[in-house]
Amino acid sequence: MTDMNKEAISVLNDLIETSKDGQEGFKTCAEDIKHPELKSLFAKRSADCATAASELQTAVRSMGGDPETSTSVSGDLHRRWVDVKAMFTGKDEEAVLNEAERGEDHALKAYKEAMEKINKHNLVGIRDLVERQYHGVQRNHDQVKALRNQARARS
Repeated sequence: MTDMNKEAISVLNDLIETSKDGQEGFKTCAEDIKHPELKSLFAKRSADCATAASELQTAVRSMGGDPETSTSVSGDLHRRWVDVKAMFTGKDEEAVLNEAERGEDHALKAYKEAMEKINKHNLVGIRDLVERQYHGVQRNHDQVKALRNQARARS
């Protein structure tokens, strides 16, 4: 396996963890929120993250690598923190949206770092896939932030 392949696989495996974190994070948001439209939105975003992880895993396999299959430790810790925080603050709409936005901030950062590595190492074989997914993460982030701002304005 070439060094370029190893670097590409490493970048993709990091993004698989990020996507799995998003899948679990949005699933948790869907479980915690009472508003039916938000529940539906979060369930859809969880499914979108699962699809993104699957695409990344397929790309890793096509390069001869072993794809990541689990969430990250930091993602697991974040969800535990959200659970503990919810016991004390309740699971109101704004609180759930705040945590969803925090998760999307992390995902955006991970995808930006991946794009930097792709450009630095000229990993053209994965650029289109990662860039397309990055735009989806940006869309999710912007939508969650707008919803959070609306919830904040109502309270």
